Amino acid sequence: MTQMIRIPAEDGHTLDAATAGDPKAARGGIVVLQEIFGLNAHIRDLPRRFAEAGYYAVAPALFDRAETGVELSYHAAGKERGIALKTAVDADSLFDVSAAIGVAATAGPVCVVGFCWGGSLAWRAATSLTGLAGAVSYYGGELPSKAGLVAHCPVLAHFGEQDKTISMECVDTFIKAQADADPAVITHIYDADHGFNCDARAQYDATAAETAWERTLAFLDRVSR
Repeated sequence: MTQMIRIPAEDGHTLDAATAGDPKAARGGIVVLQEIFGLNAHIRDLPRRFAEAGYYAVAPALFDRAETGVELSYHAAGKERGIALKTAVDADSLFDVSAAIGVAATAGPVCVVGFCWGGSLAWRAATSLTGLAGAVSYYGGELPSKAGLVAHCPVLAHFGEQDKTISMECVDTFIKAQADADPAVITHIYDADHGFNCDARAQYDATAAETAWERTLAFLDRVSR
């Protein structure tokens, strides 16, 4: 069962977070990083799925700095509002990611798993925060433009070949920049669109989502040992 808690960031801000799992019995901690649509039903359900896989998961409400209780729908108006909120909080978002890492660390080694904007934050966390065992990015739009950053932990990146917001040329740029990375950066490309993991979106692709999920769990199991 997913529960809501309050967690403090180091700059004094306090935010909501959805959690699931038993940190005392878990094999490690997972920080789930949201899309631009807020801590909605889809994101709140992901901690439960990770808990069922044996982890203690924490999903911070990254829009709380601008507005609390944000849950946006996957349509044009929701996207527009989400982009505005993301722009408002993005500069301070890693404070909140770091706070969630601290909570998840009560279960052991911590990995971040992010989707869309959260996928970009997962990469930024891997390159700028300490204390991570690994990072997973689902269709993070900033990875190509920030490909020159150096990750401090293993990274797994998922992209959709049909994603019009992240071209395959940009993905290739990221792959080439990480070819000799150590720790390793592994990239998978799917015959799917942006948002393919989310069953609440029209772009949902069950086959790609299942394959990416299996690869994610295998990666988390390996780096969390």
